[in-house]
Amino acid sequence: MTRFATVRTTLRGTAAALVILLCALGGSAPAWALQDTPHQQAPDQAAPAEGGVPKPGAVESQPLSPPPGSTEAQQAPAAPANPAGAAQPAPGASAGAAPAPAEAADVQTLAPPPGDQANPDEVDVAARPAATIRAQSSWDEGYETLTTTFARLADEMRKAGIKVTGRPLSTFVETDDNGFRFEAQLPIESAPSQRPAGLSPDVTFGQTPSGHFIRFVHRSPYDDIDSTYEAVSAYLDSKGIEVKDNFTEEYVNAGKDAGDPAMELFIYVQPRG
Repeated sequence: MTRFATVRTTLRGTAAALVILLCALGGSAPAWALQDTPHQQAPDQAAPAEGGVPKPGAVESQPLSPPPGSTEAQQAPAAPANPAGAAQPAPGASAGAAPAPAEAADVQTLAPPPGDQANPDEVDVAARPAATIRAQSSWDEGYETLTTTFARLADEMRKAGIKVTGRPLSTFVETDDNGFRFEAQLPIESAPSQRPAGLSPDVTFGQTPSGHFIRFVHRSPYDDIDSTYEAVSAYLDSKGIEVKDNFTEEYVNAGKDAGDPAMELFIYVQPRG
């Protein structure tokens, strides 16, 4: 319960400190932590498409219509224009077209995704309007508390008619042996001029973190994030970089649970000075 708290509380004022939350055990260090080891791809593992674009799916083929005048064309009965019980597409929609993800193009990370996720990069982040909930959690319940808070924020924004434009964020503001306090945020298009009626009283509006950051990538179950933070701490210490106390996680893919290997998040730490 205190394995994350122990390393996190040493974060204050030193670069050798930055280790985070949740009930995680072990895990392999990210590639950027192995400075003298060339990055190699596992055998038989297909490299992801550039830019994260998924491979195209299988295409279902259909038999060609027989040529005009052929025996098959003369014998084949014409398909009914509107078979009984057949669903009709909505006006303006093409039949069989899959609906596009809602607002997917408008949901952005704080900075463009790194071109090389195997190594940390430095980014300048502009402040964006955001909806915020301040909360706290024990270490054992950290992942569940974070994701539940994000879901609450998303539901509050939906009911208020406020457009979400970014990935969920958590900024960790205080830790001890028992748990942590954090600010959960959702970037939004703009803060309302008047508080929406019925909005939960613990929802406030403010700004996302801004400034110059070093960004690290965690692509592994959240249960393994302890290893990533230990590597972050070692990297900063080896470079002699001192960082501010607060750090931010951006959930590119929060996963379905703490053990989901599809989890992907960006870790932002801000150098002092």
